[in-house]
Amino acid sequence: MEERPPFNISNDTVQQEPEDPHGTGIEKYTPKVPQRSTFRSVLIVVTCTFALVLQTSNMTSVSISLPTIGQDIGIQEDQLQWLVSAYSLSSGCLLLFFGRIADLYGRKKAFIFGSLFQLVFSLGGSRVNVGQTLIILRGFQGLGAAASVPSAVGILAHAFPPSRARSIAFSTFAAGAPIGGAFGMIVGGTVTQLSSQHWRATFYVAAAFSAMCCIGALISFDADKKSTEVDKRLDWIGAVLVTSGLVFIVFVLGQGPLAPQGWKTPYIIALLIVGIFLVASFVVWEHFLEKIADDTSKPRSAWTPPPLMRPSLWTRSKGKLAVVICVAFFNMCGFSSWTFWVQLYYQNYLLLSPVLTMIRFLPMFISGVLCNYVVALLIGRLPLVAFVVFGTLFSAVSCVLFAVINPSVTYWAFGFPSTILSVCGADFVFASGTIFIAKTVSQHEQSVAGALFQTMMQLGTAFGLTISTIVFDSVVTKESAQLGVTLNSQMTNAPASANLSAYKAAQWSAASWNLLASLLGFVFLRSVGVVGHKKSDDTAQPSRSEKHT
Repeated sequence: MEERPPFNISNDTVQQEPEDPHGTGIEKYTPKVPQRSTFRSVLIVVTCTFALVLQTSNMTSVSISLPTIGQDIGIQEDQLQWLVSAYSLSSGCLLLFFGRIADLYGRKKAFIFGSLFQLVFSLGGSRVNVGQTLIILRGFQGLGAAASVPSAVGILAHAFPPSRARSIAFSTFAAGAPIGGAFGMIVGGTVTQLSSQHWRATFYVAAAFSAMCCIGALISFDADKKSTEVDKRLDWIGAVLVTSGLVFIVFVLGQGPLAPQGWKTPYIIALLIVGIFLVASFVVWEHFLEKIADDTSKPRSAWTPPPLMRPSLWTRSKGKLAVVICVAFFNMCGFSSWTFWVQLYYQNYLLLSPVLTMIRFLPMFISGVLCNYVVALLIGRLPLVAFVVFGTLFSAVSCVLFAVINPSVTYWAFGFPSTILSVCGADFVFASGTIFIAKTVSQHEQSVAGALFQTMMQLGTAFGLTISTIVFDSVVTKESAQLGVTLNSQMTNAPASANLSAYKAAQWSAASWNLLASLLGFVFLRSVGVVGHKKSDDTAQPSRSEKHT
C-alpha cells in the first residue's frame, strides 16, 4: 500500500508536506484502518468522550454548588469563584505542556496519568473542610484534565485515520463538551439540594468518572508507539514561559473586576503586563527553536531542544488553521458568557432553586447531542464554513433572546429556544474544527494541536466572562445611580430593575462575540471545502496529486 504524507485542506490545492530531510520527525501517514473489533473502537471513542465530559462537568457541577459550599465550609463570597478559577487555571494553562509530553512519551500513558490524578484529587476534595485546601485540590484536579484531554485528541487521530469513522469519532468526542456542561449542572443541582452529602457528592461522581476513564483506557487504547522524532528533549524554557504567562493572564482576567481598585489595582496592571510579556517571549523563543530545528547548518546545544509548539502551526492550510482557532476563541467568549449570566439570572433574579435552574438547562443537553449527530451526518457533505457560520449565528440568536427577555412571560417564549440554540456554535465549531485540525497537522503533533485548540477555548471562556462582567458592573452602577441607590462593595443592594438591565447588557456583549466569530468564518473559511469523509471515501484510492512519490 502506498504511503502519503499529511496534507493541508483547501479547495484551492492539496498541499503535501515534504518528507523530513533533517530528522525533525514528520512521519508519513498510511491510511490503513487499524485492525480491531467494533466494540473496542466504540470503547475508545466513549472513553475519550468521557474525559471531555469529566473536564466540563467538573466546572459546571461546582459552579452551581458554590453558594452551598461557601455556607458549609465557610468560604467568603468574594473567594468562591476560586473553586472554579483554580480548576480552569491548571486545566487551561498546562494543556500545551502536557500535549507535548503526550506526543513525545505516549498518549495512553498521559491519559491514564491524568485520569488517575483526577480520581485521587476528586476523592480528596470530597473530604475537605477547609476552603483554602479545597481550592488547592481543585487546582490539582485541573492538572489531570490538562493531561487527559489533549491526549484524547491525539489518541482519536491516531486510532482513526481519515475516514467516515474518524468524523463520527470526533463528532462524538465533541459532544462531550455540552453533555459534560449539562451533566455537571444536573448532578450539581440535584445532589446539592437532595442528597445527604450535598456538594460533596459532586466530587464522588467526578471520581467515578475518572475511574471509568482509567479502566476504559487500559482495556481499549492501542499501545503507545515510539515517537518518530529523533530529538525527544522537552523544551522546559518554553513550557515555563507559556505556562507562567497564561497563569498570569487568566488570573488577571478573573480577578481584575474583583480587585480592591478594579482594573486600576497596581498588582493587576503589573501581572497583566508580565503575562503578556511572557507569552510574547514564548512565541519568540519557539520561533528561534523552530529555525534551529529546521536548519542543520546551525549548531545544536543543550539549550536548543525541539520547540514545544512550532509557531508555523498557525500558518497551516494557508493560515486557515489560525482562523478556525480564533473562531473557537470568540465563540467560547459568547457561549461561556451566556451560560454564566443565564444561571445567575435564574437563581439571583428569578430566585429559582438549583434544581429548578438545572431543569431549565436540560434542553441544552438534548440539543448538544443532536448537534453533534448532525455534524457526524453532514461533515462529509457540507463545507466547514457552513458549520462555523450557522453554528455561531444560532448562538448569537440565543444570546439576543436573553438580551430582550421579558421575565413575566413563560419560559417557553424566550428561555427554551435560547437554551436549544445556545450550544449550536460550540458544538458545530468544536466538532468540525477538531476534525479540520486533525487532518491539517502532522501525526506527531496531534496532541499539541489539540492542546492549542483547547487552550484558546479556555482563554475565550476567561476573556468573555471578564468583558461581560465589566459590562454588567457598569450597567448596574449606572442604573442604580439613576435610581438614587448607592451600591455597597458587593453590589448586593442593587435594585432589581438595574440587575435586569445589566443581565440584558451582558447578553448583548455575548452576542457580539458570536457575530464576530461568524464574520471571521464567512470571510476567511469560504475556500475550505468538506473536511469530513463520506463512506465512499474510505475505500477510494488517493488522487494522483495526493500520491507519495
